[in-house]
Amino acid sequence: MNTIEILSLDDERVAAFARLTEAQLRNKLEPELGVFIAESPKVIKRALDAGMEALSFLAERDKLPLVEPLAAQAECQGAPDVPVYTGSTEVLTRLTGFELTRGVLCAMRRPALPSVSDLLSTCRNGDAARRIAVLEGIVDHTNVGAIFRSAAALDMDAVLATPTCCDPLYRRCVRVSMGTIFQVPWTRIGDTVQDWPDAGISQLKALGFKTVALALSDDAVPIDDPELASQDKLALVLGTEGDGLGASTIASCDFVARIPMREGVDSLNVAAASAVAFWQLRA
Repeated sequence: MNTIEILSLDDERVAAFARLTEAQLRNKLEPELGVFIAESPKVIKRALDAGMEALSFLAERDKLPLVEPLAAQAECQGAPDVPVYTGSTEVLTRLTGFELTRGVLCAMRRPALPSVSDLLSTCRNGDAARRIAVLEGIVDHTNVGAIFRSAAALDMDAVLATPTCCDPLYRRCVRVSMGTIFQVPWTRIGDTVQDWPDAGISQLKALGFKTVALALSDDAVPIDDPELASQDKLALVLGTEGDGLGASTIASCDFVARIPMREGVDSLNVAAASAVAFWQLRA
């Protein structure tokens, strides 16, 4: 391995792990140069298996044996001599500002996102998508990561993030998803806040999807309503923490559904609700 000892917290070679903000990592002006951080050997392995390009590793000295097969895989995938920066646990914790999960991080090239129509035309099995999730304005990274994990486990074909949803490739999202974010096709639906909900929902309907708003509306049908499950293509729209879906989004959807609750409890956390909905409405 191309192992390099880090002695200074100011070393510019590890800026991606320590000093760059998430906005700088995303590099919106030049997305082909954007970077995201994968954390822990298992997550990094899943990212590499999905074809992500490794740019550099950061690992505690005693975790270097865990990096060796990952660096070898990166080289086999066309990234030779990927630098592996290392140092003591104390130095690296001070460098990153947090304790490394299982002692390993990897800076990876941010992939270009496909268009919505391209993504939904050929998903995980090469077939057109039939069940997708749309995340409207969800800003909690833990919730987004958990939703992706449920989507992968419960056979959702794709996930769409609205312009106000947080970045699914944020470090914590990726870690909470346990790397399943690289197994579920996803993209953004719209570039600006003006693109959602009207334009976005119109696009989904043009692609043949019936839209289902998960909301606590008085006219909502139970999530196990047979009419929902009978639809050939469904887009489940999940709203932000606290406020839920916007009124205009609910009004634009074909159906409004809710998960029946025991008396005295109004709703589930959005990540938990997504798992219930994905299971109930799976194709």
